[in-house]
Amino acid sequence: MTTRKELVAALQLRYRSATFGDRIRILDEFVALTGYHRKHAIRLLREAPGAAKLPRERNRLYDEAVRQALTVLWEAADRVCGKRLKALIPKLVNAMERHGHLDLDPVIKVKLLEVSAATIDRMLANARAQIDGQRKRRKGVGSAIRRSIPVRTFADWRDPPPGFFEIDMVEHCGGSKTDGEFVHTLTLTDIASGWTECVAMRTRNQMLVIEAFDKVAVDLPFAMLGVDSDNDTAFMNQNVFDYCKGHGLEQTRSRAYKKNDQAWVEQKNGSVVRRLVGYGRLSGTDARNALAQLYASSRLYINFFQPSFKLKSKTRDGARVHKVYFEPATPCDRLLAHDSVDLAIKEKLKAQFNSLDPVRLLQEMRTAQQTLSEFAAYGVRAEAATAGESDVAVFLESLSSAWKEGEARPTHRKQPKAKHWWKTRVDPFADVWPVIEGWLIAEPAVATNELMNRLATMVPDIYASKAQLRTLQRRVKAWRAERVKEMILGSLRKPADTPVEV
Repeated sequence: MTTRKELVAALQLRYRSATFGDRIRILDEFVALTGYHRKHAIRLLREAPGAAKLPRERNRLYDEAVRQALTVLWEAADRVCGKRLKALIPKLVNAMERHGHLDLDPVIKVKLLEVSAATIDRMLANARAQIDGQRKRRKGVGSAIRRSIPVRTFADWRDPPPGFFEIDMVEHCGGSKTDGEFVHTLTLTDIASGWTECVAMRTRNQMLVIEAFDKVAVDLPFAMLGVDSDNDTAFMNQNVFDYCKGHGLEQTRSRAYKKNDQAWVEQKNGSVVRRLVGYGRLSGTDARNALAQLYASSRLYINFFQPSFKLKSKTRDGARVHKVYFEPATPCDRLLAHDSVDLAIKEKLKAQFNSLDPVRLLQEMRTAQQTLSEFAAYGVRAEAATAGESDVAVFLESLSSAWKEGEARPTHRKQPKAKHWWKTRVDPFADVWPVIEGWLIAEPAVATNELMNRLATMVPDIYASKAQLRTLQRRVKAWRAERVKEMILGSLRKPADTPVEV
């Protein structure tokens, strides 16, 4: 815009003093350079240099008296919108005049009846701006950063080289989200190979996201080239934006409320994070450290020993969707087969694969999962077993019969619930139970209905309705079972030298 203004100032004097033919040539060049309409360009070049434009005064139809009367009607209508107030003004004016609340000048009344809904909103804008809670929401830095980051959908990935990651967060809050600080997992999934990295974070924080990026960049066998996230404020902020720009990472984002734009990482949230950690509630530094220990072993096990499917093509025939997948392969295998991966990286991956023991990694994962299950159930840390050669041998031997014990992952086992020994309601027979027990001792075969009738006769204010009959039946049944148990145990505990009656 500044360059165009300078060009106009430079050409105005030449245009005004040029001949007719020169003016046509100057005008053609000016239109080609600026893209202005030809009539607009003529008006600009004909203006005197430095001439100040005076603001054009608007011919207002509604003065301050009309605005004040409209404000009174708006308040009397309980501050409805302009369209609703437009329809209400004739009835409201007549009702208020009929009850002596309003005495309008005929000219003002005519203007109030003619005013449009858009003009009503424009005239009441200042009044609405002064109302608490009705001010326009101020857009912060996050909105500007979100607009500056390009959107990338699921179909836009095409076939990128290794290094472009989809990222997302998983909150370990134990089910439905509640207030509080819980441990989070930052999941990063490579689009080309499916290589997945999980980082445990103490809480949701943008600086912890940057630290997670640094950690993942060190652990990865290849370089990070870009990250694609959702519109979470933990990713859409100045710190993460500057980090990506400073480290040469291409930052993109998904569309709002379109989870399929991040289908790669969303799938790993279920098949990796939830499969390993479960849905228990984790909070605190100790739980975060235990989760980090689990990810230290699982990242090698998943990326080197867990084949996964990768979508090859997807075609739609009406409502039917036909999907074709590549052969299952581990992320390591896909990196070794990819043409854009350097030979040095491939040799390093092969050497690392040859040095890994899958059974030991699985044992370390089970140990870490046991610790996490204790945190989720009781909030305390379990004593971790020390891994050794004998432990690996025992663990390997147990794999052949592990299926007999049910769920092998401790994080997915159902935790035993505490026995419900306390009472939640007041005992209706707490005061009269000694009387009832006396009746039972005197008449062991008496029916419970008879006992209830005696109580209704004795205390009609409480037991006249006999609503406590079922509770009394349970109490009597338990009392009789206890008496039978005492009789049996008493005969069994009788001393051996006691003569037995024949």
